[in-house]
Amino acid sequence: MPSSRRRRALFVLTALLLLAGLSLGAALLAGSVAVSPLELLAGFAGGESSLAAEVVLQLRLPRALSGFACGGLLALAGALMQVLLRNPLADPYVLGISGGAGVGAMAAILLGLSGLGIDSFAFAGALGALMLVFGLAHGDGSWTQTRLLLTGVIVASGCGALVALMLSLAPESKLRGMLFWLMGDLSQSLSPWPTLGFLALALLLALPFARELNLLARSAESAQTLGVAVGRLRALVYFIAALATAAAVTSAGSIGFIGLVVPHLARLAIGNDQRLLLPAAVLAGGTLLMAADTLARTLIAPEQLPVGVLTALLGVPIFLFLLTRTGKYR
Repeated sequence: MPSSRRRRALFVLTALLLLAGLSLGAALLAGSVAVSPLELLAGFAGGESSLAAEVVLQLRLPRALSGFACGGLLALAGALMQVLLRNPLADPYVLGISGGAGVGAMAAILLGLSGLGIDSFAFAGALGALMLVFGLAHGDGSWTQTRLLLTGVIVASGCGALVALMLSLAPESKLRGMLFWLMGDLSQSLSPWPTLGFLALALLLALPFARELNLLARSAESAQTLGVAVGRLRALVYFIAALATAAAVTSAGSIGFIGLVVPHLARLAIGNDQRLLLPAAVLAGGTLLMAADTLARTLIAPEQLPVGVLTALLGVPIFLFLLTRTGKYR
């Protein structure tokens, strides 16, 4: 890598790390309970317990870390899907995983479950949709990208119909919770550590294949000519992206635009080298979702907005801006 590109990459990654730190600090300080920087430092230092320290350590910090993990997972999955499908409109939900998680979560809420019960049902629904899509797309012993995409769209449509049916049958007392989950909500995140673990695992599994993904981004034929086992690579990376999406949706619900827009922003800033793009997308996605969640819980505090609504409101103008610069990131 030329020294100028190396310096640029180092600058971008350092800037993203600083932005992530600033976003985390803002998430810990902002809210309906005022917390000063001194109180924040005292809480981390294990000083005298106070309401501010309890709010930060028990509520805001786990939620902020969950937001970072979910945003990073969605951005990573989106970047992988866009390379695999060679389609700038690909996002993590293209395989119907979000729909399956939605069916599981809605069923759990209707059954009166909460917390871990909803997460378990959502994850089971996401894995069920994943296995259904890959099983049906495999069909006669092989699958193509077109067949996989069509199967994902059909499964997503079926899951959407089931979700609509459950919403129509749900009592009014449960509708608000169901709608918040469907629009994306981090307020019910119990612990950030499983999601952070999934993020670290997905990134560690994807990075060793970055060189092969660079070749695949040019064309499958040239990658195969240079010795890449294209079929095995695609299957493995699809599976990594699908598990990353399932983990994110299980923790935060269906949050849109992170997986679609963030990879393009990272590509504009750092280029199309997957060795740099994947970690940059993780940092940018996590930072954006942390910032959006901070706004979601402070704009009309003490009431909260679904974070998925804010990511969509932010994502639409950003994506329209990117469309005017198509030649610069293709």
